[in-house]
Amino acid sequence: MFRLAVCDDDPQSLSHMISLIEEYRLISPFPLEYAAFHNGMELASALEQGTSFDLYCLDIVMPGFDGIELGREIRNHDKAAPIIYFTSSPEFALDSYSVKAANYILKPITKEKFFFTLNEVLEEIKHTEEASLTLKDSRGIHKILLSSLVYAEAMGRKVLYHLNSGRVLECSIRFSEVSDTLLKYPYFAKPHRSYIVNMNYINTIENTAITLQTSDSIPIAQGKGKEIKDVYLAFQMKRE
Repeated sequence: MFRLAVCDDDPQSLSHMISLIEEYRLISPFPLEYAAFHNGMELASALEQGTSFDLYCLDIVMPGFDGIELGREIRNHDKAAPIIYFTSSPEFALDSYSVKAANYILKPITKEKFFFTLNEVLEEIKHTEEASLTLKDSRGIHKILLSSLVYAEAMGRKVLYHLNSGRVLECSIRFSEVSDTLLKYPYFAKPHRSYIVNMNYINTIENTAITLQTSDSIPIAQGKGKEIKDVYLAFQMKRE
């Protein structure tokens, strides 16, 4: 069951979104429940009390506590859950990248565009949640979700798998095999011959290094800075 939060301060717009979500639930292959919030403070308060969602649909322009500020608050609690923004102007789309938004939809919101975006995002969530690796180290066999893998690092004849829990698994495997496996997924990138990074955990990208949300610094191979920035931008935009 996927849990969706929808937030819009305009009652008419919120009602319209609820109607679309209800209609989507009737035809969607994804089981979905939702909660509606009339302003950003309501949703922020729910997060503070421990409520969580798999997906957030937010209006950008809201008085007092706008959608971008709300997105930052969401990221304080959840680094990876997709955020879809509703906006009346394309100029606000640039702001949405600061909170790693999955997509934005220009108002007025049509059923076709909204359904297409929901299908795309929920399919990716499902794919990400189910994707896993089975690893063998000196302590035994471990199954890890790819969503928990922050980055993989080649170290001599071994590969170190750095997880979001802070745990590191050391496995004897060729890094080329690891690359072939991980780079099949759109959220992994290879900035350096010895590193593969889960782009969901990227904080900043400079010309020579990537800083992750874990505060780890990953080198970028010489001359590859622009390529990695372009790959990351395309991943963030997720635009057909």
